[in-house]
Amino acid sequence: MPDYKLLRDLELRAPQSQDEWAEMFQLRWSILRQPWNQPPGSEQDELEDSSFHRIALLPGAGIVGTGRLHITEDGSAQIRYMAVREKYQGMGVGQRILNSLEAFARSSGIRNIRLNARELAQPFYQSQGYEIVCKSYVLFGVIQHITMQKNYDLSPGNR
Repeated sequence: MPDYKLLRDLELRAPQSQDEWAEMFQLRWSILRQPWNQPPGSEQDELEDSSFHRIALLPGAGIVGTGRLHITEDGSAQIRYMAVREKYQGMGVGQRILNSLEAFARSSGIRNIRLNARELAQPFYQSQGYEIVCKSYVLFGVIQHITMQKNYDLSPGNR
């Protein structure tokens, strides 16, 4: 159930300082890589500079969530590195980040968004309208991923 007070206070935007970029990467690493003994730096890739980033900031708590979207060579988009601090999971933070990334994609004329969801996150993405395409890779030998996608009708009146 979303926490409406928390969501009202939540600010969504791109990182604006070196400190915010560092905090965003630290959050990604601590949630998506550290539990599997992956080194700092493994939470970044060569597409950072050409991607659309969103951080969720909460007064007094700093960055509580993040996500990234990049345009792929085929003209669709991919969402990666979605992470929400454990304390704030299930409160609507991830949904707000996802909605922001999707709005950017639609405004850029993107008709198809793909992502590779961890099995545990699959129900969340399905609740947001993503459909399963197929089983994908197994990360770190233990985390099954599912390729999912969402398509948009961008005809006038549906944007």
